[in-house]
Amino acid sequence: MTQYRFNSGYIIAISFISALGGYLFGFDFAVISGALPFLRTTFGLNAWWEGFLTGSLALGCIVGCLIAGALADRYGRRPGLMTAAIIFALSSIGMAISGSLTVFIAMRFAAGIGVGMASMLSPMYIAEISPAAVRGRNVAINQLTIVIGILITNLVNYLLADNGPDAWRWMFGLGAVPSLLFLLGVMWLPESPRWLMQANQQEKARRILSRIGNPDFAELTISEIKRSLFGSQQRASNKIWSPSLRKFIVPGILLAVFQQFCGINVVFNYTSTIFESVGANLNQQLFETVSIGAVNLLFTIIAMWQVDKLGRKPLMLAGAAGLSVIYIVLALLLQAQAAASLVSVFVLIAIALYATSLAPVTWVLIAEIFPNHIRAKATTVAVVALWAAYFVLVFTFPILAEKIGAFGPFYMYAGICVLGFLFVKRRITETKGKTLEEISIRH
Repeated sequence: MTQYRFNSGYIIAISFISALGGYLFGFDFAVISGALPFLRTTFGLNAWWEGFLTGSLALGCIVGCLIAGALADRYGRRPGLMTAAIIFALSSIGMAISGSLTVFIAMRFAAGIGVGMASMLSPMYIAEISPAAVRGRNVAINQLTIVIGILITNLVNYLLADNGPDAWRWMFGLGAVPSLLFLLGVMWLPESPRWLMQANQQEKARRILSRIGNPDFAELTISEIKRSLFGSQQRASNKIWSPSLRKFIVPGILLAVFQQFCGINVVFNYTSTIFESVGANLNQQLFETVSIGAVNLLFTIIAMWQVDKLGRKPLMLAGAAGLSVIYIVLALLLQAQAAASLVSVFVLIAIALYATSLAPVTWVLIAEIFPNHIRAKATTVAVVALWAAYFVLVFTFPILAEKIGAFGPFYMYAGICVLGFLFVKRRITETKGKTLEEISIRH
């Protein structure tokens, strides 16, 4: 597609605005790490309730994905993003003013609905409006805003930590501010041209595509979308579990589950628990969350730079192999009660590996590999699987840590990374530089 001219500024602007949903995803994902020490005291949490409180976000995410899939197919991508923004704002305020554990978990579940909607719709929308040559980078913008959200949230948590036992209320309540900014931004976004074509609104799709690229690009893209949506072979198989579509769905689900079962989100959500196990005080625990956020941001930027150059598959293989080794070293250090500073080094190396591989590339692949006519439904299935796996991961860690020590689960995560490496090597096809329609045919 290099022979066509593109309006790069416009493409990046709409990608960044859509990706603000990722910022809110990062906020709700990270805020719990800094708030947990306060919530344990406020609500008297044991290991079971700590895991359930943390994982309740994922249960909401599953519901959010299901809602988003239905909204995206019937009304378009944009209304779904607006709904997510409103839910984010209301749930942030709700968590901040919660007077009981039951109310707090209900509000965190509601926040999860917003996260689930954004986690599905933002990368899908960006993939659908981006030219093939820059699609990987643009979808990775969503991951960039996630990690910016994580870093800023961790930094704010660190600064608020000395404000008394109710500091956690400010940590959650401040999420309403970026939520409202996201809502205002989404109002400016155009609808996805691929959804407009699916809804028989060809002229609107043409106008949007003509703003993204020149008229020749718009006409070619419309022609390709028509072929993928209305070709006889595609019309014959609309059910996502049909044999012809299983080859897309199963790898998408396994990718999503692997991204969570690789174990890194334990480090993000239970930083305080991990470092408390080697004697770090609360101040150091919260400082580690900031360090993790900074490294995560730096290496996500590197991933954005490389994903359309090196390709998706090499990055995924490097991440899976590297994490399997680092986890074993980390488990040995935690088991030996090594100095917190040494543990921190290997935690940060693990974060760097994840940020340049499994974190952004999984979302890129999920946004790419499904055919146009089933993309919303198939993405829903994959992202529901991702959040179900996330719930299992974060719910079980406090219980496992209490039974076998904080080090024990990392041996298991290392083994999962080895299996993930083999899966990616054998089942994942490179998608770099291909249009969404070409990927459908190639598979």
